[in-house]
Amino acid sequence: MNTSTSLQWFRRLAALGALWALLVVILGAWVRLSAAGLGCPDWPGCYGHLSAESAAQNVAGVNTAFPERPFEYQKAVKEMLHRYVASGLLLLIVVLAGLALRNRHDPAQPVKLPLFLVGLVVLQALLGMWTVTLLLKPLIVVLHLLGGLATFGLLGWLAMDPAAAAPATVKDAPWLPRLAVIAMLVLSAQITLGGWTSSNYAALACPDFPTCQNQLWPDMDVGEAFVLWRGLGIDYEGGVLDNPARIAIHFVHRLGAVVAAVMLGWLALSVLRRSRDPALRTSAVLLAAALVLQLIVGPLMVMRGLPLLLATAHNGMAAVLLLCVVRVARLLHPTPTSILAPANASLLPT
Repeated sequence: MNTSTSLQWFRRLAALGALWALLVVILGAWVRLSAAGLGCPDWPGCYGHLSAESAAQNVAGVNTAFPERPFEYQKAVKEMLHRYVASGLLLLIVVLAGLALRNRHDPAQPVKLPLFLVGLVVLQALLGMWTVTLLLKPLIVVLHLLGGLATFGLLGWLAMDPAAAAPATVKDAPWLPRLAVIAMLVLSAQITLGGWTSSNYAALACPDFPTCQNQLWPDMDVGEAFVLWRGLGIDYEGGVLDNPARIAIHFVHRLGAVVAAVMLGWLALSVLRRSRDPALRTSAVLLAAALVLQLIVGPLMVMRGLPLLLATAHNGMAAVLLLCVVRVARLLHPTPTSILAPANASLLPT
């Protein structure tokens, strides 16, 4: 297998990994939103068994061993399905890292990032364990969500052609690459707020829209809303905060949505106005479309009382938005030609 073919297979495997990571993120949201996060209160098994089916065949013994959390088959199946799919992603990333090491002598082959991803997914496994053993502690749940989205975004970055570039755009508007990075950071902060809202069960603290509790600026307890650590041994299923604190979390998430929408919209419009590069313009259109759809799904989810399908779609659309911004940033930060040239040398006439 020549160098060019190896890199193509590497990017294809990274693309498969990105799709797999998106599935893991969506499954994680589905499990959390359907109140199945503690469907298996131990880790890595389920009530001391390797599968939910095996636990179901020993219900009497299971309930004796875990009297504080009786076995619920449907919740256990959802939780274990998420764990199985996440384990498959770990194996795929290990294979990706192995392929990168095999091609490490090629200057165009990323090596550090695939190895970093192996460590990140191992950390994700630990966060998944702590999510269960620490009883859905919001800080751990949010870190687990961010780790999953980071894995998804980095795999998407690796899947993109490093030779794709928009040099004219960078030359005519040198601030565009910086804007893409800032937009990515703002979106990441907004996703963090979304995770904090969900993990603290604050999604319905403001059941009306565009007002909150029928007020433009509701009464809220910001001080209690963002306490990151409340100690060990607290069961966070269903949430522990009073309503004023939940209102504060929800309302800040709405304000963050406005800031994020402005930044992402600015980035998309700037690219469309400044660039004639087809790939970059297409990415900007996709970013704008994903943003509009997310701005529709979010309020609709609240007004409909948080139906599982819309709430899961809201999480999935956040991941899609992240990938769109990553794509724009990737095109605005192309790999230098001096690095790409050796990889393509075999394609040149002799």
